[in-house]
Amino acid sequence: MKLENLPKITKKKKKRLGQGHGSGRGKTAGRGTRGQKARNKIPLSFEGGALALIKRLPFRRGRGKNKVFRKKPIVINVKILNLLKKDSIVDLETLAKSNIIDKNEAEIYGVKILGDGELVVPLTVKLPVSKGAERKILKAGGKVEM
Repeated sequence: MKLENLPKITKKKKKRLGQGHGSGRGKTAGRGTRGQKARNKIPLSFEGGALALIKRLPFRRGRGKNKVFRKKPIVINVKILNLLKKDSIVDLETLAKSNIIDKNEAEIYGVKILGDGELVVPLTVKLPVSKGAERKILKAGGKVEM
């Protein structure tokens, strides 16, 4: 076996810390001496008890910047509306009575009807709908009022 014919090894072995004086990384294992960082792991963003930088910065103002805080509406697909009676009016009360949604949550988050599935019952919808859902409601002989 010749040296030039040996396979190339690209991976470095992980440093084994705290394996005695002979390893060169014994005793404090590369953490220095004393202090919070020597004793346990703390997050990178930790600033010694001060208010973290990310919390000191203001929210980004403007439309669509703070999506985390926005409440998304409850989604109902068109196929679920087949449970309702013919020519009934679809609003929050109707959906709550037929146990499709929880009324309290619907008042907080709102409801939106999306166009997944087929609708065979003609209905009058008084809620926000997607374009696909609107097409399917009109095709079934119903109407959309907003």
